[in-house]
Amino acid sequence: MNPEHLRHSLAHLLAAAVLELYPDTKRAIGPAIENGFYYDLELPKPISDEDLPKIEEKMREILKTWTTFSHKEVSADEARKIFKDNPYKLELIDEFSEKGDKLTIYTSGSYDDLCRGGHVENAKEIDPKAFKLTHLAGAYWRGSEKNKMLTRIYGLAFATPKELEDHVAMLEEAKKRDHKKLGPELDLFVFSELVGSGLPLWTPKGTLVRNLLDSFVWELRKARGYVQVDIPHITKKDLYETSGHWEKFKDELLKITTREGHVFAMKPMNCPHHTQIYARRPWSYRELPQRYASTTKVYRDEQSGELAGLSRVRAITQDDAHVFCRHSQVKDEIFKVWDIISEFYGAFGFELSIRLSLHDPEHFEKYLGTPELWKNAEDKLRELVKERGVKATEAVGEAALYGPKIDFLGKDAIGRLHQIATIQLDMNLPDRFDLTCVNEKGEKERIVMIHCAIMGSIERFLSVAIEHFAGAFPVWLAPVQVAILPVSDKVNEYAGNVLKQLSNLGIRVELHDQNESIGKKIRNAEMQKIPYLLVVGEKEAAAEGVAVRQRGKGDLGVQKLGDFISQLEKEIKTKQL
Repeated sequence: MNPEHLRHSLAHLLAAAVLELYPDTKRAIGPAIENGFYYDLELPKPISDEDLPKIEEKMREILKTWTTFSHKEVSADEARKIFKDNPYKLELIDEFSEKGDKLTIYTSGSYDDLCRGGHVENAKEIDPKAFKLTHLAGAYWRGSEKNKMLTRIYGLAFATPKELEDHVAMLEEAKKRDHKKLGPELDLFVFSELVGSGLPLWTPKGTLVRNLLDSFVWELRKARGYVQVDIPHITKKDLYETSGHWEKFKDELLKITTREGHVFAMKPMNCPHHTQIYARRPWSYRELPQRYASTTKVYRDEQSGELAGLSRVRAITQDDAHVFCRHSQVKDEIFKVWDIISEFYGAFGFELSIRLSLHDPEHFEKYLGTPELWKNAEDKLRELVKERGVKATEAVGEAALYGPKIDFLGKDAIGRLHQIATIQLDMNLPDRFDLTCVNEKGEKERIVMIHCAIMGSIERFLSVAIEHFAGAFPVWLAPVQVAILPVSDKVNEYAGNVLKQLSNLGIRVELHDQNESIGKKIRNAEMQKIPYLLVVGEKEAAAEGVAVRQRGKGDLGVQKLGDFISQLEKEIKTKQL
């Protein structure tokens, strides 16, 4: 059974149930989405989550009466008569008919809906125990705040009750791991209403974690010949007019008008700036590749309703890099980036899969360049993926504005798939900015550009990492690696000596010498998910040792301080999970 057809069929069933329970409801749209479906509705009276079981029950009752999904093609006038009292359907009918799209009405039981299709062949295939309504949300019609707010009812749907049960269990686990909850609890970041939504503020601990991640990426890049550059946060609009970003993204840019009337934009990406560093002088082919790296913030005018914790923000920190090279160097440079990605994500235990994101030839107006340039770039990436010996799915329409991508997808600890790193092959921006090198014949040769972000957005990556580890970072990444817990004031001097030894070795350590019971100190430190707790009493002080407690394993017994330090340094150096 096609999952999308199943979920779209259930969106129809949801609307049918709501119409029976609330007859004056006006329907908007009801698509299938990942793992489920929703329907946007203008209801005659407000409802709450407490009403969902009643709607679910009605859905199962109606399902017994449904068989096939039949359809008929209708004219725009016929469709307008059928939906004469529904302004949302009428707007869609006008839009579809203007484009010349066919209009179809799908029917199951006594329920009709305007629909493009994509349903199960027979409603008897739908297991009544394999779907569940989950929650309500507000949704503006067509996503515009200028339009009416509708009620969106969400549901989950799978082929079998077991799949639904497993997914619900995963969602419950995801709630416990939610970075929006764990981040503030672990004192990593905070949002302020005075600063604005989508603009996270990073605490000392959160900043430390960010810097550790960025340093790790830089170590891997530096070893492969990258150099660091720095660029401003704003630019004249001319730069983005030349790159093509202004025309495509002008409504998503944050703009500044100076006192003299000049228009600047807060940069939403770094690549056009980097082209201008390359363009500062002529280059010989012998000097290529040029590899520029810069970790810097970009800014996007996201709508308030689209913001979500660190997953989607207005201020995005990118660990960005661009390689300017010849066509003959593309393979080596992409494989260098691929090696960096493999090593970086290996330190997090992510299982990686590959997706080739290609352009949509039916909507070429969305992209820069020519079909020939795109074919060359996409064929090159297919060759490289094949040579690397991995399988890749292909996603038409997921390419960047200027070129196709190799996207790396990582599966987290609870089975969710996230897009993480990306490598983009760009033959368009070098054309638009006339980027060349002088080749062996003394002639100008057009170069290519490789865009390569390892984390992509540090904010989004940290949202994934916090949830992947449930806030319990591996020791190399933990903001506090060790907490020293003296049993009483009598051993404070010894505990201070242990603190000094660890600090001198660069280990991130805290001394918890509050006037509290050792049990409470242990509980508080465990709540902060600190990897190692060192309990010290008079016995440990006399033996120059520490009683070690490891997160997730409990009491490891008394160890010599030197032995503990040796093992800890090994864990940190090898980035053990």
